[in-house]
Amino acid sequence: MLKFSLLFLISINLLALSNQNVANKCEAVMDGFQDASSNMKMTLINANNEKRERLMKMIILEKSSGNKSLMTFLSPADVKGTKFLNYEHINKDDDQWLYLPAIKRVKRIASKNKSGSFMGSEFSYEDLSSFNVKKYIFSGNAKEETINGVNYFVGDRIPVSKSSGYTKETSWVDAKTFLIKKVDYYDRKKELLKTAVFDDYKKIKGIWRVGKMTMTNHENGKKTILVWENEKIKTGLKDRNFHKRVLKR
Repeated sequence: MLKFSLLFLISINLLALSNQNVANKCEAVMDGFQDASSNMKMTLINANNEKRERLMKMIILEKSSGNKSLMTFLSPADVKGTKFLNYEHINKDDDQWLYLPAIKRVKRIASKNKSGSFMGSEFSYEDLSSFNVKKYIFSGNAKEETINGVNYFVGDRIPVSKSSGYTKETSWVDAKTFLIKKVDYYDRKKELLKTAVFDDYKKIKGIWRVGKMTMTNHENGKKTILVWENEKIKTGLKDRNFHKRVLKR
Protein backbone atom coordinates (compact mmCIF):
# COMPACT_ATOMS: atom_id res chain seq x y z
CA MET A 1 0.00 0.00 0.00
CA LEU A 2 2.85 2.39 0.90
CA LYS A 3 4.65 1.63 -2.38
CA PHE A 4 1.47 2.37 -4.36
CA SER A 5 0.98 5.68 -2.52
CA LEU A 6 4.54 6.78 -3.24
CA LEU A 7 4.17 5.94 -6.94
CA PHE A 8 0.90 7.85 -7.03
CA LEU A 9 2.49 10.91 -5.42
CA ILE A 10 5.45 10.79 -7.83
CA SER A 11 3.06 10.62 -10.79
CA ILE A 12 1.06 13.58 -9.46
CA ASN A 13 4.24 15.62 -8.98
CA LEU A 14 5.36 14.93 -12.54
CA LEU A 15 2.04 16.00 -13.97
CA ALA A 16 1.91 19.10 -11.77
CA LEU A 17 4.97 20.70 -13.38
CA SER A 18 4.12 23.46 -15.81
CA ASN A 19 5.82 23.74 -19.19
CA GLN A 20 7.44 26.94 -17.93
CA ASN A 21 8.88 25.17 -14.88
CA VAL A 22 10.25 22.32 -17.01
CA ALA A 23 11.87 24.83 -19.37
CA ASN A 24 13.42 26.74 -16.46
CA LYS A 25 14.92 23.54 -15.03
CA CYS A 26 16.09 22.47 -18.48
CA GLU A 27 17.96 25.75 -18.94
CA ALA A 28 19.40 25.68 -15.41
CA VAL A 29 21.07 22.25 -15.69
CA MET A 30 23.22 23.44 -18.60
CA ASP A 31 24.02 26.95 -17.30
CA GLY A 32 27.32 27.91 -15.70
CA PHE A 33 29.88 26.73 -18.27
CA GLN A 34 31.17 30.34 -18.61
CA ASP A 35 32.81 29.62 -21.96
CA ALA A 36 33.48 26.60 -24.15
CA SER A 37 35.70 25.53 -27.03
CA SER A 38 35.40 22.36 -29.08
CA ASN A 39 36.05 20.68 -32.39
CA MET A 40 32.92 19.93 -34.36
CA LYS A 41 32.09 17.54 -37.16
CA MET A 42 29.12 18.26 -39.40
CA THR A 43 27.83 15.40 -41.53
CA LEU A 44 25.36 16.22 -44.29
CA ILE A 45 23.26 13.26 -45.47
CA ASN A 46 21.01 13.57 -48.51
CA ALA A 47 17.85 11.60 -49.32
CA ASN A 48 19.98 8.91 -51.00
CA ASN A 49 22.05 8.50 -47.81
CA GLU A 50 25.12 10.05 -49.47
CA LYS A 51 27.36 11.79 -46.93
CA ARG A 52 29.61 14.85 -46.86
CA GLU A 53 31.67 15.88 -43.83
CA ARG A 54 32.86 19.25 -42.61
CA LEU A 55 35.16 20.02 -39.72
CA MET A 56 34.86 23.18 -37.62
CA LYS A 57 36.16 24.91 -34.53
CA MET A 58 33.55 26.32 -32.13
CA ILE A 59 33.91 28.76 -29.24
CA ILE A 60 31.12 30.13 -27.03
CA LEU A 61 30.96 32.81 -24.35
CA GLU A 62 28.15 32.57 -21.79
CA LYS A 63 26.51 35.92 -21.00
CA SER A 64 23.35 36.84 -19.12
CA SER A 65 22.40 39.22 -21.93
CA GLY A 66 22.78 36.48 -24.55
CA ASN A 67 25.61 34.14 -25.49
CA LYS A 68 28.21 34.87 -28.15
CA SER A 69 29.55 32.16 -30.44
CA LEU A 70 32.06 31.85 -33.28
CA MET A 71 32.22 28.92 -35.68
CA THR A 72 35.19 28.52 -38.05
CA PHE A 73 35.19 25.97 -40.88
CA LEU A 74 38.47 24.07 -41.19
CA SER A 75 37.68 21.67 -44.06
CA PRO A 76 36.95 20.71 -46.82
CA ALA A 77 38.61 23.25 -49.10
CA ASP A 78 35.38 24.70 -50.52
CA VAL A 79 34.28 25.99 -47.09
CA LYS A 80 37.65 26.39 -45.34
CA GLY A 81 37.99 29.78 -43.65
CA THR A 82 34.25 30.48 -43.57
CA LYS A 83 33.26 31.96 -40.20
CA PHE A 84 29.91 32.43 -38.50
CA LEU A 85 29.55 34.89 -35.61
CA ASN A 86 26.39 35.01 -33.51
CA TYR A 87 25.40 37.52 -30.82
CA GLU A 88 22.28 36.28 -29.05
CA HIS A 89 19.78 38.74 -27.56
CA ILE A 90 16.87 38.29 -25.20
CA ASN A 91 14.51 41.06 -26.30
CA LYS A 92 15.32 41.29 -30.01
CA ASP A 93 16.52 39.14 -32.88
CA ASP A 94 20.10 37.88 -32.72
CA ASP A 95 22.88 39.63 -34.62
CA GLN A 96 24.55 37.20 -37.03
CA TRP A 97 27.40 37.57 -39.54
CA LEU A 98 28.91 35.17 -42.07
CA TYR A 99 32.43 35.70 -43.43
CA LEU A 100 32.99 34.30 -46.94
CA PRO A 101 36.74 33.95 -47.64
CA ALA A 102 36.33 33.51 -51.41
CA ILE A 103 35.15 37.10 -51.73
CA LYS A 104 36.69 38.34 -48.46
CA ARG A 105 33.35 39.75 -47.44
CA VAL A 106 31.30 39.78 -44.24
CA LYS A 107 27.61 39.19 -44.84
CA ARG A 108 25.08 40.20 -42.20
CA ILE A 109 22.20 37.75 -41.86
CA ALA A 110 18.90 39.67 -41.97
CA SER A 111 16.15 38.72 -39.52
CA LYS A 112 13.86 37.72 -42.40
CA ASN A 113 16.48 35.18 -43.52
CA LYS A 114 17.00 33.47 -40.14
CA SER A 115 14.88 30.51 -41.25
CA GLY A 116 17.17 29.87 -44.23
CA SER A 117 19.56 26.92 -44.44
CA PHE A 118 22.95 27.36 -42.77
CA MET A 119 25.73 26.38 -45.17
CA GLY A 120 23.50 23.89 -47.02
CA SER A 121 22.67 21.95 -43.83
CA GLU A 122 19.29 21.12 -42.31
CA PHE A 123 20.03 23.62 -39.53
CA SER A 124 18.70 27.11 -40.02
CA TYR A 125 20.48 30.21 -38.74
CA GLU A 126 17.79 30.34 -36.06
CA ASP A 127 18.69 26.82 -34.87
CA LEU A 128 22.27 27.87 -34.09
CA SER A 129 21.27 30.00 -31.08
CA SER A 130 21.32 28.57 -27.57
CA PHE A 131 18.06 27.66 -25.88
CA ASN A 132 16.77 30.56 -23.78
CA VAL A 133 13.40 30.41 -21.99
CA LYS A 134 12.83 34.14 -22.51
CA LYS A 135 12.61 33.61 -26.26
CA TYR A 136 9.45 31.52 -25.93
CA ILE A 137 5.91 31.57 -24.58
CA PHE A 138 4.92 28.60 -22.42
CA SER A 139 1.46 27.68 -21.16
CA GLY A 140 -0.23 24.79 -19.39
CA ASN A 141 1.25 21.77 -17.63
CA ALA A 142 3.72 19.36 -19.15
CA LYS A 143 2.45 15.96 -20.24
CA GLU A 144 4.24 12.75 -19.27
CA GLU A 145 5.35 10.16 -21.80
CA THR A 146 7.46 7.02 -21.36
CA ILE A 147 9.77 5.93 -24.20
CA ASN A 148 12.00 2.85 -23.85
CA GLY A 149 11.54 2.95 -20.08
CA VAL A 150 12.50 6.61 -19.74
CA ASN A 151 10.00 9.20 -18.48
CA TYR A 152 9.80 12.48 -20.38
CA PHE A 153 8.01 15.77 -19.93
CA VAL A 154 6.40 16.77 -23.22
CA GLY A 155 5.32 20.33 -23.88
CA ASP A 156 4.93 23.07 -26.47
CA ARG A 157 6.66 26.41 -26.72
CA ILE A 158 5.89 29.31 -29.05
CA PRO A 159 8.75 31.50 -30.37
CA VAL A 160 8.36 35.15 -29.41
CA SER A 161 10.22 36.49 -32.47
CA LYS A 162 7.96 37.39 -35.37
CA SER A 163 10.78 36.50 -37.77
CA SER A 164 10.98 32.92 -36.50
CA GLY A 165 10.48 30.22 -39.12
CA TYR A 166 8.54 28.16 -36.58
CA THR A 167 5.01 28.53 -35.25
CA LYS A 168 5.51 25.93 -32.53
CA GLU A 169 8.16 23.64 -31.04
CA THR A 170 7.37 20.51 -29.05
CA SER A 171 10.09 19.24 -26.71
CA TRP A 172 10.76 15.98 -24.87
CA VAL A 173 12.71 16.54 -21.64
CA ASP A 174 14.11 13.75 -19.45
CA ALA A 175 12.03 13.82 -16.26
CA LYS A 176 15.04 12.81 -14.13
CA THR A 177 17.88 14.93 -15.53
CA PHE A 178 15.90 17.71 -17.27
CA LEU A 179 18.07 17.31 -20.36
CA ILE A 180 16.37 17.83 -23.73
CA LYS A 181 16.06 14.64 -25.76
CA LYS A 182 14.03 15.71 -28.77
CA VAL A 183 12.38 18.76 -30.34
CA ASP A 184 9.79 18.82 -33.15
CA TYR A 185 9.70 22.03 -35.20
CA TYR A 186 6.51 23.17 -36.96
CA ASP A 187 6.73 25.53 -39.94
CA ARG A 188 4.65 28.61 -40.73
CA LYS A 189 1.94 26.35 -42.16
CA LYS A 190 1.83 24.64 -38.75
CA GLU A 191 3.07 21.39 -40.28
CA LEU A 192 5.89 19.26 -38.85
CA LEU A 193 9.06 20.38 -40.64
CA LYS A 194 12.04 19.01 -38.70
CA THR A 195 13.02 16.96 -35.66
CA ALA A 196 16.18 17.43 -33.60
CA VAL A 197 17.47 14.58 -31.41
CA PHE A 198 20.08 15.24 -28.70
CA ASP A 199 22.47 12.47 -27.61
CA ASP A 200 25.78 11.71 -25.89
CA TYR A 201 25.40 14.14 -22.99
CA LYS A 202 28.42 14.34 -20.72
CA LYS A 203 29.43 16.31 -17.65
CA ILE A 204 32.48 18.54 -17.96
CA LYS A 205 33.58 20.10 -14.68
CA GLY A 206 30.11 19.35 -13.31
CA ILE A 207 28.22 21.00 -16.20
CA TRP A 208 26.11 19.04 -18.68
CA ARG A 209 27.12 19.43 -22.34
CA VAL A 210 25.50 17.82 -25.38
CA GLY A 211 27.74 15.65 -27.56
CA LYS A 212 25.60 14.98 -30.62
CA MET A 213 22.65 16.60 -32.35
CA THR A 214 20.80 15.11 -35.32
CA MET A 215 18.45 17.30 -37.35
CA THR A 216 16.07 15.48 -39.71
CA ASN A 217 14.05 17.34 -42.34
CA HIS A 218 10.75 15.55 -42.92
CA GLU A 219 9.97 17.45 -46.11
CA ASN A 220 13.10 16.67 -48.14
CA GLY A 221 14.35 13.52 -46.41
CA LYS A 222 17.74 15.07 -45.63
CA LYS A 223 19.61 14.94 -42.33
CA THR A 224 22.50 16.81 -40.68
CA ILE A 225 24.49 15.49 -37.71
CA LEU A 226 26.62 17.69 -35.45
CA VAL A 227 29.17 16.06 -33.14
CA TRP A 228 31.14 17.95 -30.48
CA GLU A 229 34.63 16.61 -29.73
CA ASN A 230 37.41 17.55 -27.28
CA GLU A 231 35.18 20.13 -25.61
CA LYS A 232 36.61 22.26 -22.81
CA ILE A 233 34.81 24.80 -20.62
CA LYS A 234 35.89 27.67 -18.39
CA THR A 235 38.97 28.35 -20.52
CA GLY A 236 39.05 32.13 -20.01
CA LEU A 237 37.57 33.38 -23.29
CA LYS A 238 36.65 37.07 -23.34
CA ASP A 239 34.44 39.42 -25.37
CA ARG A 240 37.44 40.37 -27.51
CA ASN A 241 37.57 36.80 -28.83
CA PHE A 242 34.16 37.44 -30.39
CA HIS A 243 34.68 40.93 -31.84
CA LYS A 244 33.53 41.35 -35.44
CA ARG A 245 37.10 42.02 -36.54
CA VAL A 246 38.02 38.36 -35.86
CA LEU A 247 35.91 37.40 -38.89
CA LYS A 248 38.50 38.78 -41.33
CA ARG A 249 41.53 37.92 -39.22
